[in-house]
Amino acid sequence: MAENKKVLVIGGGFSGLTAAVETAEAGSDVIIVEKTPFFGGRVTQLNKYFPKLCPPNCGLEINFKRIKNSGDVTFHMMAEVEKVTGQEGNFEVTIKVKPRYVNDKCVGCNACAEACPVEMPNEFNFGMDKTKAAYITHNQAFPFVYAIDDRFCKGKACGKCAEACKYDAIDLDMKPQTVTVNVGSIILASGWDPYDVTKLDNLGAGNIKNVITNMQMERLASPNGPTGGKILRPSDGKEPKSIAFVQCAGSRDENHLPYCSFICCMASLKQATYLREQYPDSTASIFYIDIRTPGRYEQFYWKVKEDPNVSLIKGKIARITEDPATGNPIIEAEDILQGKKIKQAFDMVVLATGMVPSTSSSKIPVQVSYTPEGFVMPATLMKGVYAVGTLKSPVDVAKSVQDATGVAIKSIQSVRR
Repeated sequence: MAENKKVLVIGGGFSGLTAAVETAEAGSDVIIVEKTPFFGGRVTQLNKYFPKLCPPNCGLEINFKRIKNSGDVTFHMMAEVEKVTGQEGNFEVTIKVKPRYVNDKCVGCNACAEACPVEMPNEFNFGMDKTKAAYITHNQAFPFVYAIDDRFCKGKACGKCAEACKYDAIDLDMKPQTVTVNVGSIILASGWDPYDVTKLDNLGAGNIKNVITNMQMERLASPNGPTGGKILRPSDGKEPKSIAFVQCAGSRDENHLPYCSFICCMASLKQATYLREQYPDSTASIFYIDIRTPGRYEQFYWKVKEDPNVSLIKGKIARITEDPATGNPIIEAEDILQGKKIKQAFDMVVLATGMVPSTSSSKIPVQVSYTPEGFVMPATLMKGVYAVGTLKSPVDVAKSVQDATGVAIKSIQSVRR
């Protein structure tokens, strides 16, 4: 296939992978650019996702297999697009590829990680544990090739990973590379980031150990998470028997995120079931402004609400403090329906943090306008460039996949015009 008939997908999360495999299976060559060492994006960090409440690898492994079996998909990991020139049907794209320091000879034996003497915060688990500088995020990561983080690795001055590797897969002399490709269309699928809750001083995130975010809760509940799927308090490892879920942590707030982040209510309802399933005598209290469970998710809301150990309290949180003796977070809030104020201690608090488009901090080098919050305005994209999923507005996985399928069709039309 001619170079300019290829499709470039920027982002290897669920929507990017979907767009890539759908486009490739329709007969177009696809190049994926992913800035991290592994595919899957935020979905890989979840314990379960809607609508089926299945583990993320349930859906991701299908796309991984489709990529493995397709000769029409190539990819650059640890890479970012630096420059885009041209027009629909003939874009020239410059890609900067960072060194992985591990080559394709890697068999995933873990010898490099065992030999590595350097520990670093585990970003995959949002810093709740540590991992080695030579690492792989989890046992079903794709590609299943280790990566070395040069922010922490001591390089050839140490070299213990290279000594331990029997397959000559470690190359500490790897250098950054610049790759130029010609494509006919571009799909933007760089995903989202959780809102920085340290900006929410009144909610105690970052200052109170037992106040965590909803994404950290997903990692605690995940079998490949820092606690092997056991929900435990970060401060002392105890089993929490009472958890408060705080909705709209940053969302629907003119000082932070003025919009609804769409997924937060469903996430907290889902996480309440994680707690209740693990600890039958536990209680979950959900503090909300409005509960938003659109469409078919309404049934799930009623199912959770019927649990006598789950309380839904309409009211905003004034502040969260800490009991120094127990480490328990103390919530001060209003209960609008009861017409009273609440001051109550919980074993843990989970903040339903908002969804921020990745473009709010890292702009894409194409002609486009953004909303004040950083979302892409699709109507301003040049012909042949398409945005999907959470780059345009907060959406869940199902809607991202639907959007990616539609954009795949548009990208194919661009290269065949």
